[in-house]
Amino acid sequence: MAIARRRIDLEQGRAALGAWQTAAGQETETGTPPSRTVLATAVRYSLEELTARAPGNSVEVRVPPFGVTQCVEGPRHTRGTPPNVIECDAATWLAMVTGRLAWSAAVDAGRVAASGLRADLSELLPLF
Repeated sequence: MAIARRRIDLEQGRAALGAWQTAAGQETETGTPPSRTVLATAVRYSLEELTARAPGNSVEVRVPPFGVTQCVEGPRHTRGTPPNVIECDAATWLAMVTGRLAWSAAVDAGRVAASGLRADLSELLPLF
């Protein structure tokens, strides 16, 4: 199976993720959220990393308005809404991929909408 070509340069992606982690840690102290550019790059980079680690088309992960990817081996989805969809905001997504927030805690708190039998990323997260 071919893996989609990365669009975010690895170094830029790692830098954005690091900047997000720094800003997220300081946000509670200063109230200053990370910039939209940092958020967008970190989300897109992490979605590309998820696809690289779990290639496939059976689960769609949406982090509006920054990105969407299909991943995880299984039945291929071709038209309409996929049967397995995961959606959350950027802060929740980045907290899960960096290990600041556990998948189960995010789902239990209603911060992640997950539908479908394969819509469980607990075995894949955290990524970093």
